[in-house]
Parts: sequence; structure tokens; C-alpha cells
Amino acid sequence: MENKKKKQSKEELSVAEKVELSLQKRFHKELFSRFCRAINEYDLIKPNDNIAVCISGGKDSMLMAKLFQELKKHNKFPFEVKFLVMDPGYSKPNRKKLEDNAKLLNVPINLFETDIFSNVVNIDKSPCYICARMRRGHLYSQAKQMGCNKIALGHHYDDVIETIVMGMLYGAQMQTMMPKVKSKNFEGMELIRPMYLIRESDIKQWCKYNGLSFLQCACKFTDENYGNAQETASKRKKVKELIASLKEEDPQIEGNIFKSVENVNLATVIAYKDKQNNRHHFLDDYDN
Repeated sequence: MENKKKKQSKEELSVAEKVELSLQKRFHKELFSRFCRAINEYDLIKPNDNIAVCISGGKDSMLMAKLFQELKKHNKFPFEVKFLVMDPGYSKPNRKKLEDNAKLLNVPINLFETDIFSNVVNIDKSPCYICARMRRGHLYSQAKQMGCNKIALGHHYDDVIETIVMGMLYGAQMQTMMPKVKSKNFEGMELIRPMYLIRESDIKQWCKYNGLSFLQCACKFTDENYGNAQETASKRKKVKELIASLKEEDPQIEGNIFKSVENVNLATVIAYKDKQNNRHHFLDDYDN
């Protein structure tokens, strides 16, 4: 009889409540613990921060919103969050799906509109890069108007290691996606990535477990088959497949890629740039 009551009470939970329970129980270790670990390890949140949690409508940013709500229940010090959504020109179905999911998951969004998609539609060279820069600028600006001092983006562990490999193979450079970055154009503003240690496979499992469906890619350019956007997506897909194939031979591959940017030995690097963008070559002081 008692088990029957428990079953009935579980069935009576709303979707948002079931999702929150899954973060407290089933996915606590894989998602919430790693979320907190990144925040602590990289010092992402400080007392009295006001954070704009940026939601694109995809699985990563929607999970991030729920993780922040969960974190607020365990406040160790005062900080505030606002859930910020920018519509850069989504189609009506995508806009509706985003708003419906926010309502379903009990995430109170602050939505504003821009015309970014229409502004970059005729740009042939690097439209994805320019679009991303414009989106970030609008997010910083709107967040600052809302009294926030930080914006949080939903990039995860797999994004980080893929970026490292893509930079080497396609950009001829060694760099990583940082867990936090100070804005150069918006004084006092900072970007943080609290999903930094969360695996994409665990995010997908969380979605499947809760029966959730989010925007896959709301980008107008990939929808309409624009060349450069398709090329960028194709490169990332190839890198993702490459890492997966290497992992089959050696399970440590992903961790090694991630740690490679923590274990840089400048004495064995031909050249590098410092924070001021000054270039240093090993021959500069070789004879000294």
C-alpha cells in the first residue's frame, strides 16, 4: 500500500519537478556534482554576483538553467541569477518550442529580440564567427542593462576538447576554450562556463531519461544550407568522430586532450603569445 502511494505521488509530479528530482538523484554525480566542481575549481561565482544565464533553447543551456536553479537551493553565499534568452531571428516553430520548454521546466526567461540572422545573411567570409561575436555582444549588453556582472554560457567538456583539436588541425594554433574570460568591450563584465566538466553523453542521457526534446540547431544558415556554416559544422563533426574513434583504442584520449592545455611546457614550445599578445620565440634567448 505504501509503495502504491509513493508511485502515485511520483506520477503527480510536474515535468519540472521530475527533472529537478533527476538532478538530485539519478544524475547528481554526472551533472550537478560536476557543475559544482567546475564552479569551485575555476572560481566562477563570487558573493553578490548577478549572473545572466544565457539560454539558446538547446539541451545544454536548458540544463544549465536547471542546474543554476538547483544551486540556488544550496546557497553558500548570496548571488543572483536571471535567465536571459535572445531571439536572433528564429523561425516561429523554433521560437515557440523554446518558450514552451521554458514554461514546461519552470524557467522564468527574460526574452529580447535582435536581427542578427538578417544582418549576417549576406556575409560570405566566416558568418559563424561574426554571428557568434554579435550574439555575445548583444548578450553582454542586455545582461549589463539588467544589472548583471556575468553571463553564463552552456559549453561543456566535449566542446572544450573538440575546440582544442580543431584549433590544431584547422587553425594551426594551440589554444582552449577558457572556463572564464573577462570582457574586453564591456567593462566589469565576465563570461563563465560552469558546464566545463560535464560530458555531452550525460546531458543526452538526462534528456532521454526525462523525455525532453530541445532545439537541435536553430541556426538559420545551417537550416538553409549556407556553405561556410555547413563547412564549420562539418569540421566539428569530423573532429567529434575522430576523437570517438581514438577513444575506442584508448579510453584516456579525451582526458589527455583536456589535460594537454594544463601541462604546457614553454621550454619545448617554438613560439607563443603572452597576455599582451606579444610573440615570444625560443631563439630570442636561446644563446643566453
